[in-house]
Amino acid sequence: MTDFWRGKRVFLTGNTGFKGSWLSLWLEQLGAEVTGFALPPPTDPSLFVLAGLDKSMAWIEGDVRDPAAVLAAVKKAQPEIVLHLAAQPLVRESYLDPIGTYATNVMGTVHLLDAVRHTPSVRAVVNVTTDKCYENQEWPWGYRENEPMGGYDPYSNSKGCSELVTSAFRRSYSLPLASARAGNVIGGGDFAKDRLIPDILRALEAGEKVKIRSPHAIRPWQHVLEPLSGYLTLAQQLYSDAPAFSEAWNFGPRDSDAKPVEWIVQRLNSLVEGSQGYEIDTNPQPHEAHYLKLDISKASSRLHWTPRWDLDQALQAIVEWSSRRAQGEPVRQICLDQVKRYASS
Repeated sequence: MTDFWRGKRVFLTGNTGFKGSWLSLWLEQLGAEVTGFALPPPTDPSLFVLAGLDKSMAWIEGDVRDPAAVLAAVKKAQPEIVLHLAAQPLVRESYLDPIGTYATNVMGTVHLLDAVRHTPSVRAVVNVTTDKCYENQEWPWGYRENEPMGGYDPYSNSKGCSELVTSAFRRSYSLPLASARAGNVIGGGDFAKDRLIPDILRALEAGEKVKIRSPHAIRPWQHVLEPLSGYLTLAQQLYSDAPAFSEAWNFGPRDSDAKPVEWIVQRLNSLVEGSQGYEIDTNPQPHEAHYLKLDISKASSRLHWTPRWDLDQALQAIVEWSSRRAQGEPVRQICLDQVKRYASS
């Protein structure tokens, strides 16, 4: 993978977010020439600033809801590869702001793909969506890429819409375009609100009990480096043979790593000294899926991509990341160490 990415011009939307920051660091390490396009970091603190990416990488502050800004940025960068991560990524936020969620996740995708079709330099595009794009039937087995799109809440539904947009642009304009659906992504440097792992870590740091909303909800948990490795693998294959790989792809964990929320809380508490335990939040909550898994057999057989870290390794990596940061180690180095360890595992 290292030789392929060296010198490649990459346009990365959402580079200031959690996943975007990890991917920016990895692409820099691989020698790619990355241009980011994003709003300012969504949290304070943010991994983007802590890792020094605000100073080390070229990025354009912009909004995917602005088609003129998107087109100008893509034209200026003249990328060979486009990775679309910009999104409103939170289910609960989507209930509060459905218009903004659809504007970003649906029309933002339209604006980017329209810019791509006017930019001949582009040879591969990966649109990152989510496992929640499927019409959830609460099945005990994983969803396959040919299952119907749906989504109960505005976030999930908007990502299903983004998938339909992707399919339409791919077929209408013969774009070298694939979509990537990942599971519940976790890792060091996530400071978002209303996400389980950051909420747990904040409670541990404050010496408080963590409140959990849906203790028995089962999700396909995976370390952030897992789907990122899938996106990079997919982009590389698209670049080499777009007609064969311009499809939808699942990048989830193994079935054994689809665990209940309560299991995650108990395991993290066991890994950190001074845990105060947890309690159930009894306040009324908006609907979220109870059971969700992905079938990754297609990525395994055709991309030769499989998860490298199991859930316990992922949680240990998060604890290590937080501990090293608390001891004053440079965040960039912590991340790069974990990227190197993951890539060699």
